[in-house]
Amino acid sequence: MTYLIEGLCPDAFDPLFALDDAGLAAINARRVTATADHGFPCRISLEDAKVGEELILLHHTSHDVETPYRSAYAIYVRPGVEAATYRDALPPVFEGRPMALRAFDADGMLRTARLAGPGEADGAIRDLFDDEGIAYIDAHNAAHGCFAARIERDAA
Repeated sequence: MTYLIEGLCPDAFDPLFALDDAGLAAINARRVTATADHGFPCRISLEDAKVGEELILLHHTSHDVETPYRSAYAIYVRPGVEAATYRDALPPVFEGRPMALRAFDADGMLRTARLAGPGEADGAIRDLFDDEGIAYIDAHNAAHGCFAARIERDAA
């Protein structure tokens, strides 16, 4: 069994970078500048922004299902980056962070969840996918609760 982790499609976020601060505020978003090389995880590239890089902080629906498990929270995105793809490998934004892994069935219902400490996510993902009823896993930063990435079974 292999798994696939992809960053969010940048096309959905590109128009945000043309908005001024008032336009962003009207949709409850903010333009921010990274003040450290760790702590500003871009959900497109799945890498942390570096000091001085511009990001948009916005509210994002990560689990857009018609179940009680519909979920949304704040995420960061950077301009001019491509969506990352990782097969059987973890993206840099998982490194050094405890992760909450929420495993869902094909109907968007939560089947189980697991906390994975730094260095434990790969094993936890594989263990969760041992259950054939799990269609995908949503990873969240355990401390802040923000969506990190969707993890799917890899058909390749």
